[in-house]
Order: sequence, then C-alpha cells, then structure tokens
Amino acid sequence: MANKVMITCAVTGSIHTPSMSPALPVTPEEIADAAIGAAQAGAAIVHLHARDPNDGRPTQDPDMFRKFLPTIAKSSDVVINITTGGAPTMSIEERLQPALQLKPEVASLNMGSMNFGLYEMLNRFKDFKYDWERPYLETSDDRIFKNTFKDIAFILESCGSNDTRFEIECYDIGHLYTAAHFVDRGLIKPPFLIQSVFGIRGGIGPHPEDVMHMKRTADRLFGDDYFWSVLGGGRSQMYAAVQSAVMGGNVRVGLEDSLWGGRGKLAESNAEQVSKIKRILEELGLDTATPDEARKMLKLKGRDKVGF
Repeated sequence: MANKVMITCAVTGSIHTPSMSPALPVTPEEIADAAIGAAQAGAAIVHLHARDPNDGRPTQDPDMFRKFLPTIAKSSDVVINITTGGAPTMSIEERLQPALQLKPEVASLNMGSMNFGLYEMLNRFKDFKYDWERPYLETSDDRIFKNTFKDIAFILESCGSNDTRFEIECYDIGHLYTAAHFVDRGLIKPPFLIQSVFGIRGGIGPHPEDVMHMKRTADRLFGDDYFWSVLGGGRSQMYAAVQSAVMGGNVRVGLEDSLWGGRGKLAESNAEQVSKIKRILEELGLDTATPDEARKMLKLKGRDKVGF
C-alpha cells in the first residue's frame, strides 16, 4: 500500500477569482458537486475552501462549510481536508474556525510567513464581474501571508484534541525546517503529510532541481516518518506532480492551484484534472490509493469521528 500514489484535489481555493474561469466552483452546491466528481475521478483526498455564494469572495465562516461538507460525506468516502490557510487577507483566528469546529480528518497548515504575489494574473485576466476581484489581485504586491511561529503553534494546539492530522504546506526550504521545529516540540506527530508547493510568486520555483532539493531536504529531516506530496501552481501543475510521483511521492491537482487543462485551454472541471493525472500515473505503471488506503497510510482517525 505504501507505494500507492495519493491524489489530492484542491477544489476551489482563494487564489483565483470567479471571473477567471466558469469552472471554478463558488456556491455550496457547486463545491459539493466538484468534490464528489473529483472523488469519482480518483481523488483520495479533497482539499476544501469555502466562498460567499453571492460574489465568490473567500470565506472561513464555518456555517458556509456546513452547507457542503455533509453532502460530500454522504455521497463519497473521500478524505476531507479543510483549509486553515483561508486567504492571506484573513486573521489567524478567522482562518482557524472551520477546522476547529468541524474537526476534519485532515486540515492544511502553512509553515511560514511569505510574500504571496497574485498581481501577475492581471496580465492574463482583464475583465472582472465583482468589485473585489481586481483590487484583491492588485494589492497582493504589498501583502504578507502571515504565519508566524505563534500562529502555527496556536493552530496546532487549538486542534490538538480533535485528532486532526495536518497537510503541512511548505512553500520554501525554510518551511521544512519550521515543520521539523514543531516536530521537535511534539506538536506535529508522524506520519507527516508534507505538501511541497512550487511556482507561487514569493515561494520556491517549479524547476525540477527545486523539486529535487525539497525532496532531499525532507528526506534528511523526516526520514521514513513522512509522506511527500507536490503541488505546482499554474502551468507547472502536471509536470511537478509527475516528477513527484516518479520520485516516489504523491500528487495534488485541482482548480485551486491551476485553472488549466492543457496549453491555452481552461480545465472544464476538477474531475478533468484528476482524471488526467490518474491516467498519466497509470500509464507510468503506478497505482493510486483509494480513500481508505490513504486513511491507513496517514493513520487518520476515520470519517466517523469528524464534526459534520
């Protein structure tokens, strides 16, 4: 089982705005349908944000998550992973609430403060439906995504009694060392799910040497105590994922990280991206994990112990 590749699908996220793609799910019904479709296409884990259904703005209101999480849980056995990243414009207390109240099997956790530049998307997308979208992108050149040591400890300690495991998101090499620091403090326990993020402006680039450097460093810091996964932003999504898989790692795709289904072609759904990476992995002779196999690999508490 350990050599099976876990596919995570990040369904909507907070990076892209609704005007960028008609496929980006916004309403609770759309998010639920997209997550279920991704699971049917082969995702073992779905990573979920929420959006205000009126204008697509990112929200961490737990009640908005409650509008789609039960539907997904009733319709699929997929592992549900809730964000604590939210959006860089939110406070740490606001970002924490869905994972704290809803007690998922998995929650994401960013390992460091960083510049988080989205402004270059304005070179590709010109027309926006909602007033908040353009300023959200424009002002990202002066925005810090705040994740201090105190913030990280606050999330880990707050969720400690929930038995939620964390998708440890590392946007640069230093974030791996921060994760190791919290392992030493006893706040992160093995097996770790280390999600290396490539291609975000402000983090490490998507060059194959960067991917290899992340893997070598994680191996040295965590040994056999972790599972490695990779997401690539934008056009780097598929080739970074494939590199991870052939190096023995796991993969993350989805419209949170990339809107594309191919060169110059927007993806029509999250399921399309999952189906594509699953097909590539199978062509390479690699097996993909089911949700229950992912649960065993990551030693998750089980879908009957969540708060939704």
